Amino acid sequence: MIRVLVADDQEMVRHNLRRILESAPDVRVVGEAADGIAAVELARLLRPDVVLADIRMPRRDGLAVTRELAGPGVADPMRVVVITTFELDEYVYAALRNGACGFVLKRSGPALLIEGVRAAAAGDMLVSPQLTVRLLNHLTRQQAPDGDVLTERELAVARLVARARTNAEIAAELFVTPGTVKTHLANIQRKTGARNRVAIAAWVWETGNAG
Repeated sequence: MIRVLVADDQEMVRHNLRRILESAPDVRVVGEAADGIAAVELARLLRPDVVLADIRMPRRDGLAVTRELAGPGVADPMRVVVITTFELDEYVYAALRNGACGFVLKRSGPALLIEGVRAAAAGDMLVSPQLTVRLLNHLTRQQAPDGDVLTERELAVARLVARARTNAEIAAELFVTPGTVKTHLANIQRKTGARNRVAIAAWVWETGNAG
């Protein structure tokens, strides 16, 4: 069972999100917060598997909540999925850089919302398809290629992470064991400074190593 904390300043929205999430047999909402400070406090108290945070909330917005729960310097980062009605690129970039495991537009529909939560709980990531192409285009323009830091096999694993492949799928595609994939991921994180799979994917895009 995936335990989720929902943070949104509108009671009706929280109600609808709870209804959507709990329509899935493997998801349960364990708490609700109406502002950013309450979201951080409840998350630290309840330790949910996933925090679903709206981008705009009083007292502390979703970006600040993400940074406090999952950002650089957090010793035990949580998995945060940011949701919003605003299709603004700067929100997406900031959320992912702050440690978010996903960014979902509310208008993307119930199925994608549930899949975003499942992906985050599994250690993967999901970004609404409407935003993915623009995100990739932006990130691949940021820096020159720098693949020398990784071995050829590590780079292959990192590229598949950037394509949202699971460990099992990576293992099958590269003809190695899932345990070997985990070892490669640990080496990639150590060499690139990436904290999680989202950060590995961002490194691939930013350094022009998407292949």
